[in-house]
Amino acid sequence: MAESNDALDRARKAVTDRAELPGMSLMEHLEELRKRLIRAIMYLVGGCIVAGIFDRVLTDFIQRPLNNYGLKLTQVHPTDAINFDIKTAIVFGAIFASPFILYQVWLFISPGMYANEKKYVVPFMTATVGLFLIGAWFGYRYVLPRTVDVLVLGFGKNFNHMIGIEEYTSFFLAVILGLGITFELPILIFFLSLFGIVDAKFLLRHFRYAILAIFLVAATICPDPSPVGMCLFASPMLVLYFFGIAIAWYVHPDRRNKKEAAAV
Repeated sequence: MAESNDALDRARKAVTDRAELPGMSLMEHLEELRKRLIRAIMYLVGGCIVAGIFDRVLTDFIQRPLNNYGLKLTQVHPTDAINFDIKTAIVFGAIFASPFILYQVWLFISPGMYANEKKYVVPFMTATVGLFLIGAWFGYRYVLPRTVDVLVLGFGKNFNHMIGIEEYTSFFLAVILGLGITFELPILIFFLSLFGIVDAKFLLRHFRYAILAIFLVAATICPDPSPVGMCLFASPMLVLYFFGIAIAWYVHPDRRNKKEAAAV
């Protein structure tokens, strides 16, 4: 009888929480979306302006992995230099503005969230930006120099090196952005677990398939064809997967319901 009363109380609480959510018409949703998009674009433009101000610093930052080996970028097309500046401003501008853009996303979706779900917003925003920056730093600090060493000084040791701006920029972004996005794996697991789609037991039971999938992804996005380069990509993903299992155990609805029932 006590268990049924607890279940009834939780159901009533859920209905009450849902009833407290503000109702909005379709036009109000569209107006709110328009406002958030405009502000997000404004923040992006501001980030691009900041990136443009520090153009020389960012240019040196991007070329440093090559400069450490005595190499320098070569302009092979008249538009290479300006395309490089535009790409640099957009990519780093988006990174600089990402906390403010994510905040606009939260302001748009928060009216439709339960009160107990909103407590995850600050950890979500902090973890999303932090994990991306950690992944980008890992790629810049370890993966990129190793890849340049293998591809240019290893496979290319018998050739003259003339590295074009366009090709190197695409290569640089593939490593940095690829690892930055890859490090968001715990965030994906967080949401899948929060909505009850997966749980820690499911992730542990299928970890062999996860390892296979991780190495396939690493082999696809890693520009270094050697096994060492692929392992450099895959190793942090494996660590993040098992970290995501801990997150899944903590935020899964079954555990939260048991915790709430025990508190009552």
